[in-house]
This record gives sequence, C-alpha cells and structure tokens, in this order.
Amino acid sequence: MAVTAAQVKELREKTGAGMLDCKKALEEANGDLTKAGEILREKGLSAAANKAGRIATEGAVESYIHAGGKVGVLVEINCETDFVGKTDQFKAFCRDIAMHIAAASPTYVRREEVPTEALEKEKEILRNQALNEGKPEKIVDKMVEGRIGKYYEEYCLMEQSFVKDPDKTIEQLLNEKIATIGENISIRRFVRFALGEGLEKKQENFAEEVMSQVKL
Repeated sequence: MAVTAAQVKELREKTGAGMLDCKKALEEANGDLTKAGEILREKGLSAAANKAGRIATEGAVESYIHAGGKVGVLVEINCETDFVGKTDQFKAFCRDIAMHIAAASPTYVRREEVPTEALEKEKEILRNQALNEGKPEKIVDKMVEGRIGKYYEEYCLMEQSFVKDPDKTIEQLLNEKIATIGENISIRRFVRFALGEGLEKKQENFAEEVMSQVKL
C-alpha cells in the first residue's frame, strides 16, 4: 500500500519518531496509523517509548466535579519537571483525563492492576456464556481470550476510548502528549466519587404513606 506524506507527518507528530522510521512502520502496517505506532514503540523508536523509563515525580493532582456536585474525581498525573507540570498544555491534559474518568467510570488505570481473582471470575462468566450459546468447547477458550479484551476496554482507563475523541484510546492520547511535550508522563492513580454510591437508597412505599395519612 502506498504511504502518503500526510500519513507520515501525522505519525511523526503523534510519536516523535524519525520520518524514515515512520514511513517504514506505515508500510509494514499497510497504512494503519495505530498499528504503525505500535510497531514504532515495539522497536523503541517512538518518543513515548524512549521516554517511558524516565522518572516522573512532578506533575499535578487534578480535580473535576460534574453534574451539579453529583460526581467528583481526583487524579494524579506525573511528569518529569515542575516546569512542565505548570504549563497550560499539561494542565489541560490533566483536566481532560479527570473529565474522562468522571464520564467513563474506569476501575483501574491499566490492565496489570486487575486482580487475578477478578480476572478469573470474568473469564469463568465468559466461558459459561459461550457454552450456553452452544459454541464448541474446543474453541471456547480462544473466544474467552478475545472477549476479555472488551473487559479491559470497559474497566481499564488506558484502554478506554477517549470521550472527547472516541477514535483514540487514553493510551494513545497519553503517547501523543509525551511526544508533544517532550517528557515522560504517567497517569498514576485516581479516585472517583458518585453521590450515594454504595448506599441503600430509601424505597418509598406510597400505599403505606397513603394509609398513614388516612389514619391521622
């Protein structure tokens, strides 16, 4: 597949890799920008991959309150220097991530944080679903592995589609910022509060209410 200059330019802007490396990655990926980016990262040629091992202890704790105080988020995002942590671009990125967490309600930052027990339970559910659908047992395990990817996409922040641009994941958004800003950036942790979450809400019994009023 012929690779255009526009594709090479876009991949270079997203990854910070060299023009020739971008062109080769795109040719290998048949013009697929996402796959080309992964190829560059695997080869250690993207700016994000080169910066990933650098220590990031500066940054910010960003907050976001939504829906009239019904949902609140705190997220810690780290960068390498205090200077970058105070830039408008970094602050805007932190706000976007906090807003996304409020909207998408992830449970974990990345798939490595999913407890083994939770993962095995989900696999058991998916396996039983496949068997109940009448799928041959010999292919069920492969189906489960394929479907578990959907689980990660739903519960892991880095694999969710960005609410403001569903064509890219949070991980892709992060890598773009790393390439643009020029420092390693890491989404370390977050907490999300939803008003009344986990509480047993009062159930109104209108029949009892009417009867109590009649007896007055």
